[in-house]
Amino acid sequence: MMNDPRANLNWDKGQGLIPAIIQDAESLRVLMLGYMNAEALTQTIESGQVTFFSRTRKRLWTKGETSGHRLKVIDIQVDCDQDTLLITAKPAGPVCHTGDKDCFQGQAPSATTHFITHLESVIDTRLGETPPTSYTATLGAQGMARMAQKVGEEGLEVALAAVTPNDAAVVSESADLVFHLLVLLRARGLRFAQVVDALAVRHQARLTDPAKPN
Repeated sequence: MMNDPRANLNWDKGQGLIPAIIQDAESLRVLMLGYMNAEALTQTIESGQVTFFSRTRKRLWTKGETSGHRLKVIDIQVDCDQDTLLITAKPAGPVCHTGDKDCFQGQAPSATTHFITHLESVIDTRLGETPPTSYTATLGAQGMARMAQKVGEEGLEVALAAVTPNDAAVVSESADLVFHLLVLLRARGLRFAQVVDALAVRHQARLTDPAKPN
């Protein structure tokens, strides 16, 4: 059951309006920002669908009322000043009117991106160990050929797991593959973000030229 913060909110600061930050309940990505008055918040809580107050149209509007891309409320939290809401929700489609998944496309890194960046920092620390005292440091000390060999071995493990009905094995072996790939990339002075950028360039090229091979 979602929290009901109505009793403690400070409506005076915003002259009857409170900003509501909408966050994806699964990816934790910030999706959009809207404003609510007391009536919009009540409708949000009672319907389970995010409803805002439009400052231009001066009326309530439920997100997705025309597109069908509604936001199902999972939880509602209030900040320490009692004047801002954080609403976690499950989107039923693109959130932004432009068709993007969120209104901050390319600006708000996901929890996955944060973790990959953190893991790269840990790998950098391990690769700098002298003498090597961890698995990562030992692997790095063995040289690029050994790191490349491990990526090949882990790739084969993923392929072998993929032809079994064991999903957990596929996930586990994929995690091993990604880790060893990250080690190899950092040893080369490269970042995983560069791989993502390369994929994005290919994807964009495919969108602009459908005849181009993937």
